[in-house]
Amino acid sequence: MRGTGYRASIRTQQPHIIFATNDDYGYMSNFAAYSFELDGTTWPTSEHYFQAMKFNDTTIQKNIRRLASPMLAARAGRDRKKPLRKDWESVKERIMYDAVLAKFTQNPDIAAELIATGNAILIEHTTKDSYWADGGDGSGKNRLGVILMRVRGELTHADGTR
Repeated sequence: MRGTGYRASIRTQQPHIIFATNDDYGYMSNFAAYSFELDGTTWPTSEHYFQAMKFNDTTIQKNIRRLASPMLAARAGRDRKKPLRKDWESVKERIMYDAVLAKFTQNPDIAAELIATGNAILIEHTTKDSYWADGGDGSGKNRLGVILMRVRGELTHADGTR
């Protein structure tokens, strides 16, 4: 494994890949600049798509999609002056999965990189998020890592490499 993101678990001896936007595995981040098409629209990053889908208002969605960076999209998506869709909690994981799947199926270079991680446990490492990431200390749910591992498995079987 490359980069500094590799760690072996003492308990399981299974490799872990801990990723952040600015490291060798940064392509896994929702902030990574890999565009994709979903529902007839091109999205600059999976962060743009995820944040825009928090709202039913197509004008808000379009405005978020057009923002210059994923950080600006994240800020716009967290703005509670905008009416959050009522079903958000029940659909957010499906929306994240859809974005991650589209990102990797439409960008073969990073799909190959993801497949090459083998059976490593993928962990988004940040103190800023304990739902999608590890909370910085491993106590978070790491739901993005779980979705990435699911997509990796689907890509691996579709690729026929296993």
